[in-house]
Amino acid sequence: MASQSSSPPADLDASGIPSDLGGLRGADLLSSADLGATQTRSLLLLAHQLKTGQRRIDLGGRMLGLIFSKASTRTRVSFTVAMARLGGQTIDLNPQVSQVGRGEPIADTARVLSRYVDALAIRTFAQAELEEYAHWASIPVINALTDQEHPCQALADYLTLAEVFAPTSSGQLDLERLRGLTLSYVGDGNNVAHSLMLTGALLGVNVRIGCPPGFAPDPAVLEQACLLASSSGATVSVLHEPVAAVRGAHALYTDVWASMGQEDEQENRDAAFAGWCLDEQLMAEADPRAIALHCLPAYRGKEISAGVMEGSANRIFEQAENRLHAQQALLAALLGGV
Repeated sequence: MASQSSSPPADLDASGIPSDLGGLRGADLLSSADLGATQTRSLLLLAHQLKTGQRRIDLGGRMLGLIFSKASTRTRVSFTVAMARLGGQTIDLNPQVSQVGRGEPIADTARVLSRYVDALAIRTFAQAELEEYAHWASIPVINALTDQEHPCQALADYLTLAEVFAPTSSGQLDLERLRGLTLSYVGDGNNVAHSLMLTGALLGVNVRIGCPPGFAPDPAVLEQACLLASSSGATVSVLHEPVAAVRGAHALYTDVWASMGQEDEQENRDAAFAGWCLDEQLMAEADPRAIALHCLPAYRGKEISAGVMEGSANRIFEQAENRLHAQQALLAALLGGV
């Protein structure tokens, strides 16, 4: 009888990760839709292996530059720690203490920084600004949050969902088990909602966006997500009644009602979102196994109740930790570590 080969299948590397991640080397991540379905699953599997110590990657002193025009706690720290765990370093290119903040053209900044660092993670307001950096840079540019999308957050969110609903007895994740699950997001149809729709559609997860009229996601992003969902067998929908939005869902997710840059709308938004708090009553409408998610920072008593925030369904702090692991996998892929 012929002996069994110990080599992995042709489409897997030695650690069981689909080999298509090699195709991300040198690429940008500006939108969740920049990843294919298989690449998204591969990043989640790699993130899980890095988290559990099943795999280690050394990028050999590579350098990541951070350009953050918006405040940040989790994104800034998780990128810094992720790069350190990969054997690299991070430099904080604060616009307030660099020529970026004095109006140097992006074309000049991007080309110069491409000669100093190996990748840029950028947090800014306009998606067009991020795209301009990517146009001029010769290194990977990562969306660390814009007003349009938050793709790194979505990777962490679906890693959290997979850890709850798709673990196997061998300590791996079976991401096929995500197909047919429902994630309900209640709140403003913002950047987080956009990336949740796109990534969920790629993974075969049904995504419902629950919001008051006038606060729906961008129609173009919704159309794009629905098109992706048609290929994976998932659905993406927008509902304007909270109970209908969450009924039977496996994950209930919320975010602040006024994002950075919308502080002057706070009072009007608080009034518009009355009745949309993710509280115990809404959790009771979900699947009995449902988890509660929030990308933080959270305002207890507004978009989420203290009871849900501290309750047994809460996976919010695991979700925050997973920013580190998802971004470590992403950096490894973009910088040629896989």
